[in-house]
Amino acid sequence: MLRWTITFIVIAIIAAILGFGGIAGAAAGIAKIIFFIFIVLFALSLLKGLVKK
Repeated sequence: MLRWTITFIVIAIIAAILGFGGIAGAAAGIAKIIFFIFIVLFALSLLKGLVKK
């Protein structure tokens, strides 16, 4: 999931350099959403591992 986040961040940076502001903003927004989903799933995974012990 972090690989997707990095991919969208790179797309956003390249689009911003080339002057495509709308695409850059959209890609950055998607990267932010995927990153927060990753954080939530990671936290749930940690909690599940702690409860299982």
